[in-house]
Amino acid sequence: MTVKGVNALREADVVVVPVMDTGERGRAEATVSHYVPEEKVVRVVFALNERSDRARRESAWDAAGARVAELLREHAAVAFATIGDPNVYSTFTYLAQTIAGLVPGTVVETVPGITAMQDLAARSGAVLTEGTEPLTLVPVTAGATVLKEALAGPGTVVAYKFGRQAQEVAEALRETGRIGDAVWGSALGLTEESIRPAADLDGAPLPYLSTLIAPARRDGGRGGKL
Repeated sequence: MTVKGVNALREADVVVVPVMDTGERGRAEATVSHYVPEEKVVRVVFALNERSDRARRESAWDAAGARVAELLREHAAVAFATIGDPNVYSTFTYLAQTIAGLVPGTVVETVPGITAMQDLAARSGAVLTEGTEPLTLVPVTAGATVLKEALAGPGTVVAYKFGRQAQEVAEALRETGRIGDAVWGSALGLTEESIRPAADLDGAPLPYLSTLIAPARRDGGRGGKL
């Protein structure tokens, strides 16, 4: 958590945390519990793992939006906690759009977060970009073809949510000659944290929220990409 993020949570009247309908405690809730009292936290169900049933997913968004809209009528400031950054593949995006329709005039402020790729880069020592190198972020839920196209390019490629398609990712890295320096990680910062070379990928499924960094090819020495 950043200092600004902690301050925002503490200054809010209530803090909404997204949970699945299974009722299990999510990472956002676990993190928030270190900074605000339990009675200030409101659990709201989101279809976080729903990818195929659009109607069910949108129904969950509507229900969550209605609950948050209710909280906004009762409180001056409502915070929403999400892992990573609220503007990078976040449930917050859909909630904000829903609230805009339900409670016109609501002021929405986002606080920058620390993304999984930044965290993995720091923990593994992988350099994300140098000089003029581009950086491409790909959700592997979009398919292995999109990842292969990115890996064929000149810059660093980051893959999100690739755990269930670990075998296809390993094959794409090998086919493009990018597996040597690549690294993957999951459960970053938790007791079950795992950070390994991508060369160790054996095709076995990994946790859904796994992140991969395939650094750009760098053979020009120090400052070679300036």
